[in-house]
Amino acid sequence: MKARIVTLLLMLSLGVKAQDVQLRPWEVYLNEVMTLEDVESASLETVYDLLCELEQHPLDINSLTRETLEQFPFLSAQQIEEIIEYRDRYGPLKSVGELQMVRSLDYAQRRLLSYFIYIGDEQERGFPKLDDIARYGRHELMATARIPFYRRKGDDGTYLGDPYRHWLRYQFTYLDAVKAGFVGAKDAGEPFFTGRNRWGYDHYAFYLQLRGLGRLESLCLGHYRISMGMGLVMNSDFSLGKVAMLQNLGRASTGLRAHSSRSDNFLQGAAATLNLGKGLRLTAFGSYRPIDATLNKDGTAATLLNTGYHRTEAEMDKKHNLDMLKAGGSLSYQYGGLHIGLNMAYSQLSRELKPNTSALYRKNYPQGKDFLNTSLDYRYASHRLSLSGETAIDKAGHLATINTASIRLSDTWSMMALQRFYAYSYASIDAQSFSEGGRVQNESGVYLGLTWQPSPSLRLDAYTDFAYFAWARYQVSQSSNNWDHLLQGTWQHRRWTLDARYRLRLKQKDNADKTALDSHPEHRLRLGLSYAGEGGFGTHTQIDGGYYAYGEKEWGMMISQSLSYESRRLRLNGGVGYFHTDSYDSRVYLYEKGPLYTYGLTSFYGEGIRYWLMARAAIGQKLTLTAKIGVTDYFDRSTIGSSYQQIDASSMTDMDLQVRWKF
Repeated sequence: MKARIVTLLLMLSLGVKAQDVQLRPWEVYLNEVMTLEDVESASLETVYDLLCELEQHPLDINSLTRETLEQFPFLSAQQIEEIIEYRDRYGPLKSVGELQMVRSLDYAQRRLLSYFIYIGDEQERGFPKLDDIARYGRHELMATARIPFYRRKGDDGTYLGDPYRHWLRYQFTYLDAVKAGFVGAKDAGEPFFTGRNRWGYDHYAFYLQLRGLGRLESLCLGHYRISMGMGLVMNSDFSLGKVAMLQNLGRASTGLRAHSSRSDNFLQGAAATLNLGKGLRLTAFGSYRPIDATLNKDGTAATLLNTGYHRTEAEMDKKHNLDMLKAGGSLSYQYGGLHIGLNMAYSQLSRELKPNTSALYRKNYPQGKDFLNTSLDYRYASHRLSLSGETAIDKAGHLATINTASIRLSDTWSMMALQRFYAYSYASIDAQSFSEGGRVQNESGVYLGLTWQPSPSLRLDAYTDFAYFAWARYQVSQSSNNWDHLLQGTWQHRRWTLDARYRLRLKQKDNADKTALDSHPEHRLRLGLSYAGEGGFGTHTQIDGGYYAYGEKEWGMMISQSLSYESRRLRLNGGVGYFHTDSYDSRVYLYEKGPLYTYGLTSFYGEGIRYWLMARAAIGQKLTLTAKIGVTDYFDRSTIGSSYQQIDASSMTDMDLQVRWKF
């Protein structure tokens, strides 16, 4: 059986001529830059939602500001400066083809950017007329549901709601000047119009964003996200990892935008960016919202939660039992490629945050009822050189700093270096930035990256990152270090594309007696092959492997094949993957195309097969219907999952349905 599956996958990969329509270029980009740490964080899903949103509602390249261009995670600071400079020198772009004149943009980046922009007519600056907004604005209503063809243990009376996951979204847009809407969502097992969810959905998001109101460049009301500097003080937006950091040469994302997704990481209130003239900008925000928390017996908060799950009585008891007030802002000066910003964020909790510090690694976790963080961020970008960084302190004076330097040595070579130092006692509940340990705390390190692109058909990326942790961490009771190396290459020749990646990580952890540290080597390999043909068909083959070289030396692998067909009104996607790993430590991941705004990346361990099929049909110009069915069969177990999520079967099947109406 297993041999037949592998043979079938190899035959499909070698015998089908196809066009690379299985994944959009921006989905290919995500697949190229994501690492295991990105996959297991909420940031990757945030980036996915953002790029979905930009693809469905592209922006006018001729009206984009520097801050708006920074929404695109694949652009470097030098590239943004060159786009702005070209537009200022030669006037509005007349076609997307003009982007070839921006020399630092390669073919892949120009193709990526073309999915998110359009060439608008030259118009007068300023906010559009209300009559035009009402007449030409676009409405979109979308409903999505996931139907499981199995029962989990919690469905037999423990979960408070039905086993279906569904969400509803309405959005109104007019160009990039107006964006407004709401999202209602519930997870499987959560109550709907019953109990504490008597108003329907478990989660609601209401938002309004206006741009171009004269000096008022941007105004957000309701739910929104904000990022300042390089994230040492405040970053409720996305932050991709080490590969993306190399490809965008260390650029940080700044600014604010409406929160239109289902994730629980948002601010609630108002935020605005005001152009004070002469290069000065002021961004201010205020937020007040209830959040989830685990409480101690004395009424203090042990942990702040952002999972968003409220399926059981225990999870429902943690819902909105703490209020959080946040306020702050940023004052920045911009002159050409020079940027200097002063940032501040203040947070106050209605309950004291008092985590359990009995374990040594938790001793320096943020504690208290209020938090104040301030920073200075700085950036200089030219055609060849980019320098950026941020230095922050908390209210006790503890320090965190990150600094990057990148240089384009020639049209084929570029390199970057990144240094960070986060004191083990630095306290912030809103910081999110580049790190190996996942926290802006207890880490110092140096990252070096190099890119070589001798021709449009070949690109090689490599980095090495050394991180030192002065204080204890989870499973590490003393000072330790990690060392991470990666080499990645992409080769294109006519209709063929070959990509490969090798990664070696050396992690230190306690030995069995906790008397010394052992090194845990982890090897990961990825190979991908595509052939681009004609006729609307597509194929993509990928092999992933992992070797955990410690103790019993565990292996893991997955070979997957996806096929697609696309015509004017119909799009079909399908795939199959066989996986075999020794344990969870050697797990593998598979990305599947799914309905809009539905992120389809799943981890697998053990032995089994995953197969799926999706159809998307456009009915007229306004209505789109999507259906997807996916099946996972395990060969090595009779139950799937654990606790209330346990399924008493070796197979699980889900169906996704989506209706989208534009009017």
